[in-house]
Amino acid sequence: MVALASRSITPESIEPAGGYRPGVGAHPHPEIRASALSKSFGDHVVLDSIDLEIARGEIVAIVGMSGSGKTVLLDLLTGLLEPSAGRVFIADHALEGAPLVELNELEEEELDALRMHWAIVFQHNALFSGTVRENCSLWLRENARLPQKQIDERVRWALKSAALDVDAVIDKKRDELSGGMAKRVAVARAIAMDPAIIFYDEPTTGLDPIVAGEIHELIWDTHRLPRADGLQRTSVIVTHDKELLRRLRPRVVMLHQGGVCYDGPYEGFGQDGCEIAEEYLRAMPVLQARAPA
Repeated sequence: MVALASRSITPESIEPAGGYRPGVGAHPHPEIRASALSKSFGDHVVLDSIDLEIARGEIVAIVGMSGSGKTVLLDLLTGLLEPSAGRVFIADHALEGAPLVELNELEEEELDALRMHWAIVFQHNALFSGTVRENCSLWLRENARLPQKQIDERVRWALKSAALDVDAVIDKKRDELSGGMAKRVAVARAIAMDPAIIFYDEPTTGLDPIVAGEIHELIWDTHRLPRADGLQRTSVIVTHDKELLRRLRPRVVMLHQGGVCYDGPYEGFGQDGCEIAEEYLRAMPVLQARAPA
């Protein structure tokens, strides 16, 4: 039996995570900057000259109708896709002061080194066949090259931080995990890396409301979890989950017709007379309930 945390996220427990200050160049500690970012596939324009800046410590939810370019934007920000035009900058935490560096100017080895400071929680979890221990250990062994004792300690700490019963789950195989447990293991694997930035790709799609609520809490707790260097963590979440927005109250960036049609605090989302945002808010429960393809 896996023990799960049962804490509530209340308005009183939530503090602004990094603060919302619109406008490129407005943040004293930017983690991500996209400038005139565009992406096309053939004649199909998905993103058209987007400007976006995310500060250290922010929780940012990227939303929009299916096909609006949310996952494409995520792939551009993480270097998995090259832009058709524009530039992407990411903070390099291996350098003093974590200055911004341009992704497209980096060699593959330099990009791999930069990615040491990120983690991605994929929509389908991307756990490989094997045990929970093996899934959480692989990056620490192959990339961070930590000694085995430190790996074991880090994995157990990460699983506990993900509100899992460590001894009950650590030697379970991937196929023995429920949907909620698998998602928690995916988050634990990310926590084990102690990343500066965690990217989540639709972390609650297809989960029942109770499990989805537990994942909301886990995302919030993980965001607030102290990092080894003392710096705040940054969380970027692609989501259709209306309840996640209500509970976490992130900065919301809505994509529509290749551009950003809303960028601001959750409290103002859909309240400014924007018909597209209002229509999207009404559609969110249906989009969220769809099982992943």
